[in-house]
Amino acid sequence: MPGACLIRPRFAAPAVLWLVVAGLTAACSKEAPPPPVREVDVTAITIEPRDAPVVYEFVGQTQSSREVEIRARVDGFLEKRVYTEGALVKEGQTLFLMDRKPFEAALQQARGELAQQQAKLEVAIANLARVKPLAEQNAVSKRDLDDAIGNEQTSRAAVLTSQGSVRQAELNLSYATIKTPLTGLSSFAKTQEGAFINASNNLLTYVAQLDPMWVNFSVSENQHLRMREWVRKGQIRVPANGEFDVEVVLADGSVFPNRGRISFADPSFSKETGTFLVRATFANPKGTLKPGQFVRVHLLGATRPNAILLPQRAVQQGAKSHFVWVVGKDGKAEQRAVGTGQWIGDDWVIEAGLNAGEQVVVDGGIRVSPGAALKVSAHSPPKTEAAGAARTSAGPTASERAISEKDSKAGAAR
Repeated sequence: MPGACLIRPRFAAPAVLWLVVAGLTAACSKEAPPPPVREVDVTAITIEPRDAPVVYEFVGQTQSSREVEIRARVDGFLEKRVYTEGALVKEGQTLFLMDRKPFEAALQQARGELAQQQAKLEVAIANLARVKPLAEQNAVSKRDLDDAIGNEQTSRAAVLTSQGSVRQAELNLSYATIKTPLTGLSSFAKTQEGAFINASNNLLTYVAQLDPMWVNFSVSENQHLRMREWVRKGQIRVPANGEFDVEVVLADGSVFPNRGRISFADPSFSKETGTFLVRATFANPKGTLKPGQFVRVHLLGATRPNAILLPQRAVQQGAKSHFVWVVGKDGKAEQRAVGTGQWIGDDWVIEAGLNAGEQVVVDGGIRVSPGAALKVSAHSPPKTEAAGAARTSAGPTASERAISEKDSKAGAAR
């Protein structure tokens, strides 16, 4: 019958529902596939202890190796300045001229007095020559002979005195032309033309020798004792007899081409500052260094034997200490606390916590967490780091270290 196909048994709906529920139950009973392990891309460096150069850095100031005051040696009027203020002057070059007329007159007068005394000496010599034979013949008294001898000696002494006066007048005349005794950089004129010069205002200018140039810097007592202790323990090797090479870095960051040597060290500490003065001498033929410049001084020649060095960015600041990420044997990250020492250029000296042969994450450490799988690539230092390896620093300044640690803390918090 056509209508029979429309009749549905009552148990059909529950049966379908049971099948659906059973299918869903079976589907839920299957375990979800584990998510794929995502490796963190990092670069790492293999620890290889090596002798590392250590450079001690100080703030220094240049000083002329010979600075003289140009003073007038006679009283008189300053007539003319004949040099350019601030220019380089040569030894023997005339700097000032004083009015010569009074000194020329004094010289002429001294010469006239000398001529008078020489004439008196000639008369006394002639008189003695006449009296001597007469005295031998007893034609004159003994007293006349003694008077003739005395007059001759007195005249001779008067000539010597007059000769000294002439010499003094000649010197005074020469002092009217004021010259520099050395080659160096001149200062400004402290007395102007037309001024009367006497003992109270006879300073005219300065001349500072430029070659060689001194560079003075101070070493604190703490630095001295700490270096001595490091040397005693073998942590630092210094040149024999303390013969460090000395390098100067100018204010613009450029390096002075000539290296110097330590030429003087004060044997006693200053009571005011607790430091002692050290002086280095530099050849300065082109006059690049000028007196009074503030420079950075690098002592070169010390080495740290078997040092473990890491790039600064590999070391992070944790809540309690510095730490690094070490690549474990299974290729997973391991956080390792380390003891840090000085900075040497762009590297940090690691004093504790690492061993030779271990791999340490350099780049990408900010994305690493404990136990994370690592995809490691070898770290290649940039050329600038390699080029700067020969000139390093014994340690960062306090501000540089604070900035670095602040950045490391921020990275660890992220």
